[in-house]
Amino acid sequence: MTDAAIAEPPVSTPADPAKGEPLLQVSNVEVIYNHVILVLKGVSLTVPKGGITAILGGNGAGKTTTLKAISGLLKSERGEVTKGRILYRGADVAAQDPAEGVKRGLIQVMEGRHCFEHLTVEENLLTGAYTRSNSADVKRDLEMVYEYFPRLKERRTSQAGYTSGGEQQMCAIGRALMSRPETVLLDEPSMGLAPQLVEQIFEIVKSVNEQEGVTFLLAEQNTNVALRYAHYGYILENGRVVMDGEAKALRENQDVKEFYLGMSDQGRKSFRDVRSYRRRKRWLS
Repeated sequence: MTDAAIAEPPVSTPADPAKGEPLLQVSNVEVIYNHVILVLKGVSLTVPKGGITAILGGNGAGKTTTLKAISGLLKSERGEVTKGRILYRGADVAAQDPAEGVKRGLIQVMEGRHCFEHLTVEENLLTGAYTRSNSADVKRDLEMVYEYFPRLKERRTSQAGYTSGGEQQMCAIGRALMSRPETVLLDEPSMGLAPQLVEQIFEIVKSVNEQEGVTFLLAEQNTNVALRYAHYGYILENGRVVMDGEAKALRENQDVKEFYLGMSDQGRKSFRDVRSYRRRKRWLS
């Protein structure tokens, strides 16, 4: 075996989730808000079972809208899927109620670390199990969440509104896990968090993915960290998928390095230089 073959450990599990059985398929989806504003323009993506898939892009690219189209939360913002199909385990879920999605094992963690501020951390976690009736299983899963998030166990009797941003993000993810999801739609998990906390959150996501078999579709602006933990990625610009591929290939792609990581063959570039990608769009030519 050559040195090159052992230089970098694989980021995926032995079964390679990037090539696994399709669990979620989004095909040529268009989304319109207020019957006028076209936000998604023919977005297509596939999420394999047991993988971590990343949707990348800047503000306004359409990442959050894509997740809400899948989870059924568009209606609360006067949005609707006007074209295309969204299949989850083969069933069309484009018009489903969000509660039906939860019953199917599909749950979204909203950006902004939404918690019930007046409830304790543990009470917040237990709200995630409101559809479940087996109290023994709920108790066991609560301990599982505390194993992944030991900080939450320490703060379990504290009001969520008085915890830190990182603790609230952990609480939001832990609450989703309490519903026993098959797939978690995770929106901007790094937003507003210190780099050390971001790494901690993504390490936990990786552990939950590998040990519990939970599939993740995450929307993230932090391209660098997302591509280190994801198996596959899609880059959105102005409501369109402009590039996709395995995470390692995207990390090594020159356009991605230059436009999203601020790197080029000449080294790190300034934001003023990097933002010229909006005019160039080399991958669309």
